[in-house]
Amino acid sequence: MECAWKPDEQGLQQILQLLKESQSPDTTTQRSVQQKLEQLNQYPDFNNYLIFVLTKLKSEDEPTRSLSGLILKNNVKAHYQNFPNGVSEFIKNECLQNIGDSSPLIRATVGILITTIASKGELQNWPELLPKLCQLLDSEDYNTCEGAFGALQKICEDSAEILDSDMLDRPLNVMIPKFLQFFKHNSPKIRSHAIACVNQFIISRTQALMLHIDPFIENLFALATDEEPEVRKNVCRALVMLLEVRMDRLLPHMHNIIQYMLQRTQDQDENVALEACEFWLTLAEQPVCKDVLSGHLAQLTPVLVNGMRYSEIDIILLKGDVEEEDEAIPDNEQDIRPRFHRSRTVAQQHEGSDGIEEEDDDDDDLDDDDTISDWNLRKCSAAALDVLANVFRDELLLHILPLLKELLFHQEWVVKESGILVLGAIAEGCMQGMIAYLPELIPHLVQCLSDKKALVRSIACWTLSRYAHWVVSQPPDQYLKPLMTELLKRILDGNKRVQEAACSAFATLEEEACTELVPYLAFILDTLVFAFSKYQHKNLLILYDAIGTLADSVGHHLNKPEYIQMLMPPLIQKWNQLKDEDKDLFPLLECLSSVATALQSGFLPYCEPVYQRCVNLVQKTLAQAMLHQSQPDAYESPDKDFMIVALDLLSGLAEGLGGNIEQLVARSNILTLMYQCMQDKMPEVRQSSFALLGDLTKACFQHVKPCIADFMPILGTNLNPELISVCNNATWAIGEISIQMGADMQPYVAMVLHQLIEIINRPNTPKTLLENTAITIGRLGYVCPQEVAPMLQQFIRPWCTSLRNIRDNEEKDSAFRGICTMITVNPGGVVQDFIFFCDAVASWVNPKDDLRDMFYKILHGFKDQVGEENWCRFSDQFPLPLKERLAAFYGV
Repeated sequence: MECAWKPDEQGLQQILQLLKESQSPDTTTQRSVQQKLEQLNQYPDFNNYLIFVLTKLKSEDEPTRSLSGLILKNNVKAHYQNFPNGVSEFIKNECLQNIGDSSPLIRATVGILITTIASKGELQNWPELLPKLCQLLDSEDYNTCEGAFGALQKICEDSAEILDSDMLDRPLNVMIPKFLQFFKHNSPKIRSHAIACVNQFIISRTQALMLHIDPFIENLFALATDEEPEVRKNVCRALVMLLEVRMDRLLPHMHNIIQYMLQRTQDQDENVALEACEFWLTLAEQPVCKDVLSGHLAQLTPVLVNGMRYSEIDIILLKGDVEEEDEAIPDNEQDIRPRFHRSRTVAQQHEGSDGIEEEDDDDDDLDDDDTISDWNLRKCSAAALDVLANVFRDELLLHILPLLKELLFHQEWVVKESGILVLGAIAEGCMQGMIAYLPELIPHLVQCLSDKKALVRSIACWTLSRYAHWVVSQPPDQYLKPLMTELLKRILDGNKRVQEAACSAFATLEEEACTELVPYLAFILDTLVFAFSKYQHKNLLILYDAIGTLADSVGHHLNKPEYIQMLMPPLIQKWNQLKDEDKDLFPLLECLSSVATALQSGFLPYCEPVYQRCVNLVQKTLAQAMLHQSQPDAYESPDKDFMIVALDLLSGLAEGLGGNIEQLVARSNILTLMYQCMQDKMPEVRQSSFALLGDLTKACFQHVKPCIADFMPILGTNLNPELISVCNNATWAIGEISIQMGADMQPYVAMVLHQLIEIINRPNTPKTLLENTAITIGRLGYVCPQEVAPMLQQFIRPWCTSLRNIRDNEEKDSAFRGICTMITVNPGGVVQDFIFFCDAVASWVNPKDDLRDMFYKILHGFKDQVGEENWCRFSDQFPLPLKERLAAFYGV
């Protein structure tokens, strides 16, 4: 077989020519190469030529041979199932014979090719592969051993799951002990491969490794001070993973491991130091953290603080020493991170909070320098200090304060900058202990906002945003006003990094200050609108966010003609500039959605073109998705984010404009489009379409009503709490529809009630979903008491506990009317849990008169039913505040 195939000289020359051309930087050449490669794929033995060039044609230069292998790898990925038998056998044999090529590049390429074939489900169909590679590990020849190990490492990375399954007769039982033998090999490269291979099986707690866990850990300790950085890095990585998986085995050695990790976190090799620094991040999440680390804080704190300084290389890359104004230089498009749109989730407002409680948003993460390699020692040290501050609180402060005093007022800017970062990192965990120092520190930080070094100005923005909550809690003239004034100047800084940090910090300040900002609105809008003309691409995207957050924070106070006049023209101008396929539409649409909700009727003059375009975006995306589904090779699949963001902006319009949106809906096919979106296979699309359904139901039900018979079954099938946000929005929409449908809801109750009762009784259901489920059950009971009341006993208790913390509002009102109506129909259903009902009633601050009467009747009815003596015994179980409230409000 192997002797049979020989390349044809002319064919070979043609392929070599192609390989040479493909190394040209010219895009036209590149494109024609791509086309020729596609054509050549029609010939069954094209792939034989490619492997021949890689393994046999030693006369060619290595990059060309390697490239031939990489093209073959892509063919394997795309078409392996169509390779003729002879071809795939020829390729497999060539790979195994050449894994020990004398060139590291060729060995690595062969290794990549092997793992690609293996991961195409071929580990089962290539039974000799693993035994052969393991046998080659024992070769006397270094190249063969290293090549085989390189291939095995890639296979362990790509196929870890299948290696540990019964499909292959458990090869790891042989492989793992074999790898462990090589931890002591005299070549550092091979020691490093050996650890990397075993490391793939820690997190999954693979049984074959768990059986050898003690020798594995002993071997790791033996390599702890290896002279090869790559080996030390893999040792650190292993110990970090073992923390999560086998803490029991590490605990006896914990003191020594901590001492070791302290050294490694200061390793000369930054990659080793970074792996070691992850140890503190991971340890902080373990319950034993406090016990095992307490005694080491004095040593660890300065190590982490030192790691937070910019390295000399960072400063060169960030031009930290060249004081430059770079605002006029356009951004490099590669630096702009993809943004992820967070789809709408409908949530309730709570007592004692302004606006909606968001789930914890990590907006203020330690992302202060995203142009350098994303994750580095500085960020990791800061993140570790942040989590440790949350574990140790003021105990950590004891060790930090003396260091901070020295850093924050230091003459060298690099040192001062790291001190400001430290102060920001501990803000969340050490807030209580820091309060005493803030009156002195906040003005100092505000002063740092005008430091001559841009990197100091930008970090001061971030750190101040971490203390925004405290600033807002003080009298406004004292800290809020000076901070806001300086931050607004920084939004117009000449340095792009400072603009970005200031804009993000200002968005955080807006969230905390809410309506406190109303007196300064003209001043704020002046700045934000001026920034429009000044900003390059990347910062514009953050500016949209700051404007959207401002609208969310001040709400209807923004609806003044002079504010609208300032804000809308630049937004609409951008809106007109952007093409339908431009990703910048995402943040702009999100921003407009917030603005429309805030301006309400003030948005009317702008709504028609905005509405039209959103409907078009949805329609275009759906059409593209249909094409892709029918002819996947001819048509790309669309980016559905366009549709999601458009649906969310339509929700914002419906919410802001209310009944005014009616004519726009009447003149468009949005309901037909929503019918398709509600059945999309992407959960986020369904989530946003249910939010829009609820908002349109509130705004113009006459257009929704004819579709209810089609929509309700879809809503019923989406009450799956595994997809929390989809379920939440579907639930909310059902509640809104019930209110509008009234008694006509009756035929649909059975489609949804069972699922809703199941969700409200599920353990660990998120708060928002519980509240919306309770409200919807209440609303269904309000319009169809005969259908829902018989089930009262199954949900009354979780119903009462989930709604007691919500503020008085329309939704709560209709839900409680429903529960009262159901109790009247089925009083027996509430008897066992009556104390919970009493507690929920007491959570109302001022219910409407007729609702208060309903409460009164039920409470007194119950009291009369059981008699004075039993009632006293019953109400003696009440906590005092509850007893007092019910007596005061309802005379029971």
